[in-house]
Amino acid sequence: MAQRLPVFQNFIDELRAIWAAEPDMATRMERAKPVLERLVMDAELKERSKTWPSTEGRKNLLLYVDEEHEFAVNAVVRVPGRTGSVHDHANAWVLYGVVDGTESLERWERVDDGSKAGFAEVKLKSVTTGSQGKVDIVPPYDIHSEQGGPTRSAALILRSQRLGEGTVLQKQFDPKTGAIKEQYGPTQVPFELTM
Repeated sequence: MAQRLPVFQNFIDELRAIWAAEPDMATRMERAKPVLERLVMDAELKERSKTWPSTEGRKNLLLYVDEEHEFAVNAVVRVPGRTGSVHDHANAWVLYGVVDGTESLERWERVDDGSKAGFAEVKLKSVTTGSQGKVDIVPPYDIHSEQGGPTRSAALILRSQRLGEGTVLQKQFDPKTGAIKEQYGPTQVPFELTM
């Protein structure tokens, strides 16, 4: 078996230490944020990300799942100008860090009272443009979307748990019609970051 890329192995080791020392998930993610910021600034990782396959068509590259602590690390590769859906990650915490290119993270808020089944009125609250090194924390049930920039982009995602087909139902929101669709997360494509 090929050896894991050392900078990525160090990242995993640091995360495992945080998870072992800290039971509170919000605190874990706050402590993991600077660790992910360092990783996504790594020059070798950025160079290697240029060869990662596209994740268009609702896919994530699955880089690692921790058997003991259950956190997962994904990567995404976006085409220029990609339009992302407005969604949440159910009860999962997420750290999202840009490795290459630029993307915009849109934060949305629900403004209706939630009384109508299958319907949510959402409005755009903020837009943050991220380039290499920018890491955002997305708490559980936060409504958001990622939009592609003018060039190809790549990002790493640290999730408090594995999301994908057959795991946790997440919500997708249509800002125009108010429709809510429940679905599982992206297809998980195993991918190794090796030497």
